[in-house]
Order: sequence, then structure tokens, then C-alpha cells
Amino acid sequence: MRVDILTKEYPPNIYGGAGVHVAELVKALRSSGIDTQVRAFGKPIDEPGTQGFPDLPELADANGALKTLGVDLTMVPAVAGADVVHSHTWYANFAGHLASMLHGIPHVVSAHSLEPMRPWKAEQLGGGYAISSFIERTAYEGAAAVIAVSEGMRRDVLASYPQLDPAKVHVVHNGIDAQAWAPDHSDAALEIARRHGVDPERPSIVFVGRITRQKGVPFLLRAMRQVPANVQLVFCAGAPDTPEILAEVEGLIDQLRAERDGVVWIPDMLPREEVVALLSQATTFVCPSVYEPLGIVNLEAMACEAAVVATATGGIPEVVVDGETGWLVPIEQVNDGTGTPVDPDTFVADLARALTEATSDVEEARRRGRAGRQRAVEHFGWDAIAERTQQVYATVLEGSRTA
Repeated sequence: MRVDILTKEYPPNIYGGAGVHVAELVKALRSSGIDTQVRAFGKPIDEPGTQGFPDLPELADANGALKTLGVDLTMVPAVAGADVVHSHTWYANFAGHLASMLHGIPHVVSAHSLEPMRPWKAEQLGGGYAISSFIERTAYEGAAAVIAVSEGMRRDVLASYPQLDPAKVHVVHNGIDAQAWAPDHSDAALEIARRHGVDPERPSIVFVGRITRQKGVPFLLRAMRQVPANVQLVFCAGAPDTPEILAEVEGLIDQLRAERDGVVWIPDMLPREEVVALLSQATTFVCPSVYEPLGIVNLEAMACEAAVVATATGGIPEVVVDGETGWLVPIEQVNDGTGTPVDPDTFVADLARALTEATSDVEEARRRGRAGRQRAVEHFGWDAIAERTQQVYATVLEGSRTA
């Protein structure tokens, strides 16, 4: 069996959880003997079975969604000869959909996020958001199977696209490489933390993620004003969606720094070993997302033995066990797709309360951190996830033969 994986992100061009998922899934599929061909945007790593597709120069000045469609069209001919085409995120969904039609093969879609659940993307894409929404809906409704990364995501998929046959929507969680993501308390790791301005002797809260509405960054920065002043915030955040949200975050950081020290903002995407070093020194990791299908960052933190404080939304409760591996923060959300808290002040106060509890009892945080690594290792290994993904491939191939 030959599977063609279509993706925007692939090493070294990874900026989010979907890219991490694709890279690890490909590695696991190839290790299991599956002929796995990767078709990726831009210039991916030079390796056998991987091909890059650059933006079309004719669309250099076009809307971002049109640039994406241009790349998608050039991908389609390369899929000839595959048994299954598997696309990740709306960026590659159109290529998968057309390849399925042109080459007569089943199309599997992995649902890492959903356009109807992210209406703020219109700020970033303008009219292109209508195009991305059209692409995603068309691909999902035409797919032989949809893989949701959590039960929460499966519910969102069926709510967003009610015409989908529920039997076609499978759950295969994201995973973690527990060898690559493991606690590091070496002198070298301590030096990395100090070099970034972190004091290992003080309790710290670490955030890692992009500056987007869905990550709940403004709520975190407001909550930090209610957390004891001896607690550091290590804010590893960059790649803002829009100038507006960047300006909002900069203003909140300035306000926070005027009230307390120990606010470390690292806007660059750090190498994995540096993220591991920061997570390993953390008292707790925080995921204040208002929309999160699963959250690979939570698994990465857990694998490094960092207790997790996270919003009880989306697929997060399937990863973080309240009272065992971390703290879940309740949230009542507006039912308009934005994930906005019904009462933002209450959510901020609840988040601050959980962060205060986590950083006030270091031994309890360490206990939950150790339990988190055990859970990550036992339930979210990539070999098992690759095996479940192959079962989906087998299902759609059987369905195509009997159709």
C-alpha cells in the first residue's frame, strides 16, 4: 500500500501542532513498512519520498488563500499511483479532494482544527476565509474518512458538517515521542533557562504557542496579574495572526512588567532541546486555549514532567486529568464558534486561581507532573497511533473495493 501525505507543514517548516503530528506520523508509518510519500508546501527536508511544492510566482501578490490553491493544484498530479491520499488542514485539503477525484482513490482528512470554529481567522485571511471554509467543507463532505484528533473534535466535526455520515468520522489521538520529550535537569538545561532570563530557584509558569485568539493569550496575561508576584511567567510566544492581536499582547505584557518582575517573553521559535529545558524547570505549564482540538503542547509538557493547567475545552480533558496530571479550568463559552467565555472575568479569575494553586504547592505540582509523563508514555505513543491510522486506511480501501 502506498499512502501520499499532503501537508503545508513538514520539517523544517513546522510552526504548529499539525506539523508535529504529520512529521511523527510519517516517521511511524515508514517504520511500520508503509510506503509513505510526503507532498509538502515550500522546501521540506531533503529525504527520500518527500517532495516540495513552492508558491506559484504568478500568484505572488494574490490573497493567501489563492496562493494555497495554486500549490494544491500542482500537488495533484504527483499523487498518481497512490492507494490512499491523506491531507492535513485546509491548506492541503483541496489537493487531496481533487487527487481523489482525478485518480479514483479514497481521500482521508485529518481534522486538526475547523474553520467554522475559528471565525477570527477572517482577521488574518480577509475574503480568503470564505475560500478556506469552502475548501474545508467540500473536502470533509467528500472524504472517504475523517480522522478527528479527539472525541471533542469528532463532536465539533459532526456539528460543523452535519451532512457527514458519523460512521466516517474516526478518533485517533495526537501523540508524543516520549524519548525526544523527556525531563532534562542537567547543568546544561539549567544554563539554557538562565540564559533566557529564567531563575530556576523561583516558581515558574511556562506557555508555549502562537499568538492567536484560540490560544487564549490575553486571558493568561490578565490572569497573571492575580498570581503571586514571586511566580515567573516564561512566555514562549510568537507568529501573531494579526498586527492587532500582537499590539494587544504587547500592551498587556508592558502592563504586567510594570507591576512585577520575572516576565520573560521569548518571541522566537526555540529548538526542541531549549523548550525541553524550559519545560523541565517549570513548576507548571499553562494552556489557556478557548479552542483546542487536542493540544500536542500539553503532551509535550506532560512528557517533560510539567504539571499542566489547562482550559476544560475541546479535546484537552482527554489528555489532562484534573487532580491527577494537572488542573482543568472550567469555562462556559458563547455558542458562536469563537470560544469566547460567557463571563471573561470569571474565566480569568478561575485561571489565576488554578495557577496560584499549582505554583504554591511545588511538591504537588511535581507529583502531578510525574503522573503526566506516565500517562503520556502509556496512552499517546506514536506506534499505536500509526497502527490506528492504518486501520482507517484499510477501512477506506475495503470500502472503495466494495463500492
